Amino acid sequence: MTLRLHNNLTRQLEPFTPLDPTCPTLYVCGPTVYNYVHIGNARGPVVFGVLADLLRRRFGGLRYARNITDVDDKINTAAREQGVPISAITDRFAAAYREDMAALGVVPPDIEPEATAHIPQIVTMIEQLITAGHAYAAEGHVLFSVGSYAGYGKLSRRDPDEMLAGARVDVAPYKRDPGDFVLWKPSSDDLPGWESPWGRGRPGWHIECSAMAAAHLGPTIDIHAGGVDLQFPHHENEIAQSECAHGGQTFARFWLHNGMLNFGGAKMSKSIGNIERVHDLVRKHAPEALRYALLSAHYRQPLDWSDTLIEQSARTLDGLYGALREVDAVEASASIPNAVENVLDDDLNTPRALAVLSELAKKLRHAWAPPGGPDYPRDGAKLSELAAIKGQLLGAGKALGLLQQAPAAWFGSQAADDNEAARIQGLIDARTAAKQGRDFARADAIRDQLAAEGIALEDTAQGVRWVRKR
Repeated sequence: MTLRLHNNLTRQLEPFTPLDPTCPTLYVCGPTVYNYVHIGNARGPVVFGVLADLLRRRFGGLRYARNITDVDDKINTAAREQGVPISAITDRFAAAYREDMAALGVVPPDIEPEATAHIPQIVTMIEQLITAGHAYAAEGHVLFSVGSYAGYGKLSRRDPDEMLAGARVDVAPYKRDPGDFVLWKPSSDDLPGWESPWGRGRPGWHIECSAMAAAHLGPTIDIHAGGVDLQFPHHENEIAQSECAHGGQTFARFWLHNGMLNFGGAKMSKSIGNIERVHDLVRKHAPEALRYALLSAHYRQPLDWSDTLIEQSARTLDGLYGALREVDAVEASASIPNAVENVLDDDLNTPRALAVLSELAKKLRHAWAPPGGPDYPRDGAKLSELAAIKGQLLGAGKALGLLQQAPAAWFGSQAADDNEAARIQGLIDARTAAKQGRDFARADAIRDQLAAEGIALEDTAQGVRWVRKR
């Protein structure tokens, strides 16, 4: 099946073929590092990380860049409030971001450009825009002239006149037109800045991504991705800057946007304050359950985030890892099944891919179920069947960044110290003896005691197993 992606530039599902048949290019907008990111900010890195792996499998290579915005007014404010240089803020929270993404199973991009390391490229691009008549200097600022670019609005489908009319609130006097946006702005002595032909200053946010994408992926990239909240004005402005600086060359052939997370009935947003930080969540919940939850809805759709969703994801993973635990002794090599590849080829349909995981786990349990008890012998053909299904389940998980740890690690048996594990097992043994003695009241009391401690019991063909609830 051919990989098809929904291109927001055309609003259509289109077959994807890269400019270089052996090495597509992918750019994903990364974080502004002035604080910990919230879980909504993690959706893009998770789902587009799955896309990155898929592109590598399809085409053999990939150049994947995800930037770090490390100069911004929010960063300046945080540094001023704490009395430290901006690097103290950006270094800390860039490291925290990488740590949090790693906890969610996000593989780092091939390239992670930082804005402050690309000031020369940014200045050069601004000079190109001025020379081509698409930008102008005014009172220490350099602004992009929106009216000079006929294609402005083609991504967001917004009428330029309406956009300009909407920009008339708080219009700076040095702008020729209300819709013109900043490429470079002056810095006072107490703000970070760099020397430029227009004086000491710093770049605007939009030009940073344009310059970094061009520096590492070339003037035309195959796929540009990010949150749908960035479609306007950020991505719209990127297109205008990049195409005007490069003589009209297409900036990005495909535009992919992930939907927002809703929390408490509203879009998750720092400005609203209804956020849950990844840094906190990965310490309260199994990170793999968070990843599963982020993949549970199609990336283009909004996702309602809640404790219930996390708990459901954890329980589903219990079932998947439980199936693998039953055949722990069966050796198998991961092999991504065609059923998973086909649904991912269909615009990265992760919910259907997760459904395939559940089907494979059910199939594995059925194949394992011994007709004569747990010690029933299995011949070579049966073991080969089990190995094949297990390999498909592991491969399907690998395509989504799931099921890559040992079942024992998932269930936490390795995390419990010997005394605690022995105590729990002693209670389980006492419950089993009570049931055998038909003292069901005692057996129920032990189960209730363990449940109150966050321990759930599973009755399996191999005996009773316990799981620590998350």
